[in-house]
Amino acid sequence: MAVIDVARRVTETASQKQALDIILLDVGEVCLLTSYFIILSGESPPQIESLSSAIGEVLREEKEAELHHIEGTATSGWVLLDARSIIVHIFSPEQREYYKLEKLWHRAKLLLRIQ
Repeated sequence: MAVIDVARRVTETASQKQALDIILLDVGEVCLLTSYFIILSGESPPQIESLSSAIGEVLREEKEAELHHIEGTATSGWVLLDARSIIVHIFSPEQREYYKLEKLWHRAKLLLRIQ
């Protein structure tokens, strides 16, 4: 499976788990560290934890984007899953508004948005 297909599978999983405002960005042209960012929100720490767990399982299954590292906690309002070629940011609405990653990476190509 190609990396973009894994990224799309992650967005589908997030959507099935009722994540809010899911964005898939192609950052390959503007970032040297990774190819894709997925940014999404969960409404509560338990939902953020559930999203992190489900997305982590998807990434553990895929050789093309194997989960390398997890940072943050659900209670902090920001969990980052690093699969090297795909980086997933799971935010609480408050933390997402504070960090505004979509604006920071505005030059990246928007591939998908599920609201």
